[in-house]
Parts: sequence; structure tokens; C-alpha cells
Amino acid sequence: MTEARTDEEPADLTAAERRMWEAFRTGSVCDLSARAADRDDPHADHVWGPERSVRARVVARLLLHGPPPVPGRVASLKLRGVRISGRLELSGGAVAPYVELQSCRFDSEIQLSEARVGTLRMVNCAIPRLEASRLHTEGDLHLPRCRVARGIRLTDAQIGTDLLISQAVVQRDNKGRAIAADGMSVAQDLQGELLETYGEVSLRGAKVGVSMNLRGARLRNPYGRYALNAPQLTVERTLYLTSIALDYAAYGGSSTPPYGLGPTPTRGRRAQHFECRGGLRLDDGRFGDAIDFYGARFALAPDQELSLRRIQTPEFRFVGERPEEGRVVVSGAKVVKLVDTSTSWPGPGGLSIEGFVYENLAPRGHFPLSRRLAWLEAATPEYSPEPYERLAAVLRASGEDADAREVLLAKQRRRRETLPPWPKAWGYLQDWTVVYGYRPGRAALWMAVLWAAGALLFSQLDPPAIKQDEHPQWSAALYALDLLLPVIDLGQQGQWKLEGGWQWGAAGLVIMGWILATTVAAGASRLLRRG
Repeated sequence: MTEARTDEEPADLTAAERRMWEAFRTGSVCDLSARAADRDDPHADHVWGPERSVRARVVARLLLHGPPPVPGRVASLKLRGVRISGRLELSGGAVAPYVELQSCRFDSEIQLSEARVGTLRMVNCAIPRLEASRLHTEGDLHLPRCRVARGIRLTDAQIGTDLLISQAVVQRDNKGRAIAADGMSVAQDLQGELLETYGEVSLRGAKVGVSMNLRGARLRNPYGRYALNAPQLTVERTLYLTSIALDYAAYGGSSTPPYGLGPTPTRGRRAQHFECRGGLRLDDGRFGDAIDFYGARFALAPDQELSLRRIQTPEFRFVGERPEEGRVVVSGAKVVKLVDTSTSWPGPGGLSIEGFVYENLAPRGHFPLSRRLAWLEAATPEYSPEPYERLAAVLRASGEDADAREVLLAKQRRRRETLPPWPKAWGYLQDWTVVYGYRPGRAALWMAVLWAAGALLFSQLDPPAIKQDEHPQWSAALYALDLLLPVIDLGQQGQWKLEGGWQWGAAGLVIMGWILATTVAAGASRLLRRG
């Protein structure tokens, strides 16, 4: 049963608690700071005495069953430079007053599991642990510049507007997780600029209603496999895992920081990179506008991955730094526009793009076709036709037909290396003669060369006719052409009697003509199938 609110002030309040009680009724700030920077830092080792301490159970009483406000004022808990002793236990409770704590120090963990609050803002506070699974807020949950010693738990929490953890430093709990927020729902933005974590950040199945911003964040997990483990993450707008300019407007000092996005740095500006030391998993994620990796750095162990399997997003900006180890996996991903650079992707053995579907290419900087083909080769240590066909289709759709043919030619040459000796030899022949049909002009050139050689050869011959009374006039050029064309009859072949080496020359032209015709037909059928 909920205890009724009362005007009665408990008799055992300390002087500091009495100040807090009165400030609560007027909605004013209870400031117990010493007005000295070295003594007011909640993260320093300086001891805060009883003159700055309030008991957690008194704080809980104010929040759950506090006195009514002074007429004309709004009751709220606003503390600055206060030490809260004991465990703050609010689990399952309903906290109606507005709460804002600045530069405060908690001796023990904060319990908010299954609590319902309006808006809770803790700025630059020292917190041993925040336990808030299934927390429900009507407004914001802000934790900027806080330091949490044993992790934050927000499993299945529902944040009514924004979640702000910018510049927070979060250590791991006893399960190796810095932030455990599986199934969390944030109605608007999740802001984590310059966040530092030392343990796994788990966001499995989480949902963010607008954008998720981790610009300049440093996620480190030397203890486990993943630094960011967020399969089935849904972000309605953009996921920013990018650098951040360090010279943008700093946070205000008196209240909660603004939560506009810090700008992405331009060339020459001081910046802090997004850094991920450990695996990153976004498998099966859905991102309404884009995923942005501008300037991101990944330090992966050989057995770790940047895993983006089956993600879906209109725009994928993979313009970070090349991982030196580990693998980048985008197998089964579906994007509309791929924005990348030639230096962002890992080399052979470090990339997997099987089933990667993209519709447009928008490379930044110089990304020639030769480098794009090397990208495909690095991603397919074993021959696979699908990545080549996908790239060719994208190039053809953008009007780059010549480049598309080069990609398909590279596919045939990769395939040739997997064939047995005789089919491989036939592949080399098609390549040398008509380039697998992708350069039909070469067939005409070979025909012209063989025709000229045949005409020159037979110009030295005046053979007798097989039928003395029925034969055309001898023409070395027409005879050579008739031998080369295996289907068309020009009335020359079979009219003249050749002997010795001349027969072998004629047979050679016939064979070359059939080979040329067969390779042309094979190339033409391949082009028709492609069409």
C-alpha cells in the first residue's frame, strides 16, 4: 500500500537532510558543494564529510512519499555536490517529482528496477552501479559525464523521450557487461557522444525511435568477444559510429547538457575517432536512414568480427579505417546506396560479402575499377559468381556498360581457374580470341588477320580446276575467305585441286575458321543470357 504524503518532517533528519527537505518543497537546488574544484569532484579521492551527506532512505522517502510543495511551487529533487549514503532503493516505485542530481556521489548502487519515473537526470555523478531493468520513464533518462563502477543495467527499460549517456565512463559488472540494455526501447534519441565503456555493451533487440549517436565513443572489451553486441537493433533514423569534432560548443554548467549532434569533423579540425576494441555485431539490424562509420577505428583480434550480417538500411557509409585483423562480414546485407573508400575494406581473408545486395555505388575519393575488382577478389577466396554479377548489374544500371563488361570478364577468368585442364584450355582460347565475347571487335580483327594471311598464302598458287569445264575464276582472297567462313559458301572451296602443303594450309584455315566461329557463338550466347 502506498504511504500517504505528509507535511511532517522526520525528527531524525540531519542538518544536510533538513536543507534537502526544504529545497524539495520549493523546487530549488540543494547545493552542498564546497565551492572548490578539487574538493567538489565526485570522482576524486577527497572525503566528503557528514555536512555533505544525506541518507539514501531519506532521498527515497522524498521521491516516493514526499511532502507537498509550498503553495505556488513545484516539488522536485535538485541536488548538487551531495553524497548519498546507503543504497537508494526505488524498485517498483512510482517517482512523480522531477529529479536532477549534479556532481553527486553515491556510496552504493541505485535500484530502479520496474520503477516508473517522470524525468531523471544525473549529471557528472559517481555511481557504483545502476540497476534499472524494466524501468519506465515518461521523459528523459540522462547520465552525462557520470562514472559507473560496476555497470548499467537497462534490460527491457522503456525511455519515454531521450537517453543521454554522453561522456560517461562505465566499467563492467561481474558478468563482463558495461551496459546491459537488451530489449530496451528509447522513444527518441540515444545520445552517447564520447562515451567510454570497459566491457560489453549489449543492445540485443533494442529499439531507438529516432537516431542513435555514438560519435567519438570508445568501446573496449578486452575480457570478451564483443565490445558492442547489438543484433536485431532497430534505429528509425541513423546510427552514427563516427568521429566527432572536439571544438564544438561545450556542455553548459548549470543544467543538463544540450543533446544536439556534435558535428562530424572536416579536414583539419581536431577530432576524436569512434573506436571499438573488440568485436561489433549488428546482425539483422534495421536502420531507417543510414549506418555511418565515418572515421571509425576497429581493433579486432584475429578471431573477432565486425559483423553486419543481413542488416537493412537505405545508406551504408563504410568510410572508416581498415581493420588490421579480424573480419568484416556483410553477408546477406541489403542496402540501397553503398558509400565507401578503397582504403576502408580489409584485404584477402578479412572480408565476406556473399549475398550482399546494394543498388548504387557512391565511392569517396579515387576508387578505380581495378581496386573494386580487387575488393571482390579479397571477399571471395573461393570463386563465387554472385558478387561479380551484382557489381556488374549495379554498374550497368548506372550507365557504365564498359565497366560492367570488365567485371563479367573478370568473373569468367576467376571461374576458369577452377576448371579441369581441357575446359581451362578452352577458356584460354576464348579469352585470347574473342575475350569471352565481351569484346566482339577482336573477332573481326582475327578474321581480318587470318583472311589476309590466307590471301597472301594462296596468291602464290595457280591451282588446276577439278572440273575443267565448270569452275569460277581463281581468286586467292575469295578462296581464303570461303575456307574461313564455315557456313557461308562463296563457290570457291571444292573447285580447285590442291596438293601437298597447300592442302595443309587450307585445312588450317578451315580449322581456324571453325574455332573462331565457335568461340564467337559461345560469347554471343553468354551475352544473350546476360541480357
